[in-house]
Order: sequence, then structure tokens, then C-alpha cells
Amino acid sequence: MQVGLTGGVASGKSTVAALLRELGAVVVDSDQLAREVVEPGTPGLAAVVEAFGERVLTDDGRLDRAALGAVVFADPDLRRRLEAILHPLIRARSAEIAAAAPPGALVVHDIPLLVESGQADRFDAVLVVDVPVQTQVDRMVRERGWTRQDAEARVRAQASREERRAVATYVLDNTGTRDDLRERVTEVVGRLRAAG
Repeated sequence: MQVGLTGGVASGKSTVAALLRELGAVVVDSDQLAREVVEPGTPGLAAVVEAFGERVLTDDGRLDRAALGAVVFADPDLRRRLEAILHPLIRARSAEIAAAAPPGALVVHDIPLLVESGQADRFDAVLVVDVPVQTQVDRMVRERGWTRQDAEARVRAQASREERRAVATYVLDNTGTRDDLRERVTEVVGRLRAAG
């Protein structure tokens, strides 16, 4: 069974991914793959440099994420250009990992921008980690040291809570304790395995 996992920034999606791993799921982490496909010597890095120039490289030839971010997040067209390079590479690598999973495995694709990239229909089920926007903002300020203004801007740049919930097969409320979350994740995994 192929499952999508998503949630807004600071919703606790990484915590849910860790719980899913503990419960035996194969978790495909899109953020990790996004780093992997632009390692030195990869076609991905070569394509990024061709598109954006050597200004996006560090002195030792690695991708300078901060420099690239400064370029693409200021310009939606450039961001789409970067996504057109990276997304097919990430999806191809994701498919390789999923294909290598044991028969009958619960394969969970951890995709932060699942809704924004229109991928919900690719999966047998979609799990959405959900918290109120104010909780997201408070967590970013408290745990990441962001300003309230920066935190609110990041939330606004992502799909809305309603848009994520609209594609959810299961909503995982993360406003309680970690034990509450573990209980809900365990329940949902049981349902997914029964359906699979």
C-alpha cells in the first residue's frame, strides 16, 4: 500500500514519520531525497548549476542551499524552474525505494508539499498531520527561534489547513501529547494494514 504523509510546517510530520518507522512502515523522505539528488557529481546538481549558475555552489562544489534559496524564493518563476528540475528526480528515486520495499509493506511517502504539488491522487491513502495555525506559529517561534512575522509568512506560503484536510484519508491531530499521537498513528496503521 502506498500512503502519502503531509502536514504544514511545525505540525509534527517528522514525529509521525518516526512513529510510522517504529511501527514497521517503509518511510520515503522527500526532503532527504531532495538533498540526495543534488549531491556532487549527480545529474541533478549539474542541471541546477546549468539553470542558476555557479553562484549556487559552495567552494567545495556542493549545493549552497542558502544561496539557491535566496534566488528562487524571491521569484516564483525561478522556483518553478527549480521544481521542474528536482521533482522528477525525487519522484524517480522515491519510486525506486518503494519498488524495493518488501511485498505487502506499508510504504509511506513523506512529502511536505504533497497538496501544493497536486500529488494526493497518487496514493492509496493520505495522512495529514494537523494542528491549528496558531500552534504552528507558536512552535516555530518557540522551538526554531523564528520571528512571529517569518513564521506566519511560512504558513501563508503553504497550502491552507483546509486544503490539506480536504485530501486527507486520515487526519492525525497533533495538539495533544506524544502518547496521544502514537495512539492515533497506531490506530491508523492498523486500519491501513486491514485495508491493504
